[in-house]
Amino acid sequence: MYNMEEWKHVFKLDPAKDLPDEILDQICESGTDAIIVGGTDNVTLDGVLQLLSYIRRYTVPVILEISNIESVTPGFDYFFVPMVLNSSQKKWLMDIQHEAVVEYGDVINWEEMFAEGYCIMNPDSKVYQLADCSLPTEEEAVAYARMAEHLFRLPFFYLEYSGKYGDPRIVKQIKNELENTKLIYGGGISGKQQAEEMSQFADIIVVGNAIYENPKEALKTVKAVKK
Repeated sequence: MYNMEEWKHVFKLDPAKDLPDEILDQICESGTDAIIVGGTDNVTLDGVLQLLSYIRRYTVPVILEISNIESVTPGFDYFFVPMVLNSSQKKWLMDIQHEAVVEYGDVINWEEMFAEGYCIMNPDSKVYQLADCSLPTEEEAVAYARMAEHLFRLPFFYLEYSGKYGDPRIVKQIKNELENTKLIYGGGISGKQQAEEMSQFADIIVVGNAIYENPKEALKTVKAVKK
């Protein structure tokens, strides 16, 4: 399999959104470490399969970030399972995941499954509202990171600003708390400068919305991180 330890940059594609084939080709050939397929709403099996079959023409690793059971399909290199740590509803932390294991537990390849401890920091985002989150203070966000590493021993802690550019100071502070758990940062990275800034602190940066808003600038983020 692939060495995730060396990953620094990931593109995130939403199966509910369309991109021209030309842009998809450029993304797959960009040198990014992986492509995550995932979204918040309107994620269907058809949309997931369509993206998967296109990306599979290339050698880039492809991950399904599971948002609902109906859109889960084999064929991905890895499956990322979000656990929303700052949700006020237990279902986003454990119940939906449990439901999936009840249904697919006998056929899951556990070596391909990775849990992500999510901390969602943008109250205006769809995912924040869907998961019924409460906004953590800086101290509380650090505590979630500590729990992810020391209590749950999760492989990834995902600090998600979802469409808004976050505070590099908080990202740096959280990174200083993590040793074995990888810090993923996502939110508002629209070009080279922001990619460079956040990659100083986060182990992996995720570029998502920018692909749809300004693909030319989004593509520059790969070299910015890997130089």
